[in-house]
Amino acid sequence: MSTRRRRGFTLVELAVVLAIAAVTMSVALPDLRQMIRSQQLKAAVGDLFGAIDLARTQAIARGRKVMLVPADSAAVDWSGGWVVFVDADGDRRPGGAEEVIMRHEPLAPGIAVDGAFSSQQGAAYLAYNSMGRSCSDTSSLAARWGTLSLAMGQQRRRIKINMLGRARICDPARDGASCGGDDP
Repeated sequence: MSTRRRRGFTLVELAVVLAIAAVTMSVALPDLRQMIRSQQLKAAVGDLFGAIDLARTQAIARGRKVMLVPADSAAVDWSGGWVVFVDADGDRRPGGAEEVIMRHEPLAPGIAVDGAFSSQQGAAYLAYNSMGRSCSDTSSLAARWGTLSLAMGQQRRRIKINMLGRARICDPARDGASCGGDDP
């Protein structure tokens, strides 16, 4: 008879470990999904905020009007991505001869973007004049301010753009009245 001890796990030990792991995962999975959604929303807000800042700084650097518009063909759905470009012909769409500064891909599924601006004429857009101020697409002197709201499930973040074109991010659940409604 051999007195050597065998190394490894028995089938019963392995089944117990797998059962404990399955219970632990079933408890942790909803929290993991919520964390992933929260990070996707945070990344989308950061990307859009960065594009706003890029449009503003490029308008100042180039001494020309720079636009930020939704990338979809109808120019209304921000969740489909966006484009920062120099709008030489004033049509609010990047054309063949116009310089595209940056293009962003569509957002993660489930992220909705709404906008409310002081001037809701035409398609959704942000324009910055050569002084870095937000303006209308037809006049560099007419101020245009408002809010872009991004939501995923119950979570919501807002990017508020003031009359001077400066943007800030806020969380309505945390910031209360200072991050009030979508109205400009």
